[in-house]
Amino acid sequence: MDLIDFLFPITSTAHTLAAVIWVGGMFFAHTALRPSLMEEDGPTRLRVWSHVLPRFFTWVWLSVIILPLSGYVMVFVDFGGFEAAGYHVTLMHGLGWVMVILYVYLFVRPFSLFKAAVQAEDWPNGATHLAIIRRIVTTNLILGLVVIGIGVSGRFWG
Repeated sequence: MDLIDFLFPITSTAHTLAAVIWVGGMFFAHTALRPSLMEEDGPTRLRVWSHVLPRFFTWVWLSVIILPLSGYVMVFVDFGGFEAAGYHVTLMHGLGWVMVILYVYLFVRPFSLFKAAVQAEDWPNGATHLAIIRRIVTTNLILGLVVIGIGVSGRFWG
């Protein structure tokens, strides 16, 4: 066995773990952390998010790098291109880039404004930007779950 034989298991594992970290983190934030924080007052809630999001976003950046790289290795090295990989892989590819673009926008604009508002203790502005972040995360969570469903079921499409 040579390196190429080990490439698919390594890239497939890295790809899967990156997706689990990103989508799982969004799922946890949306379904567990957010509802729990609703019991807290606005400033406390915003301060908690201002501590949680940077930690999570470090992992999302790692995922945003690993997912395309590992995906392209699998598509071109293991499958020989998108045509051979199947339509479901092309669909995952497109939706994945939509997710990346949404995340980069979230990080560059609303998250930067959110951090500045919390630092200035401008709670109404912080809440406004956190609501925008929540909407983008909700969209990406839905897209991520769809992509996972496509990834798991796509090879059975025909």
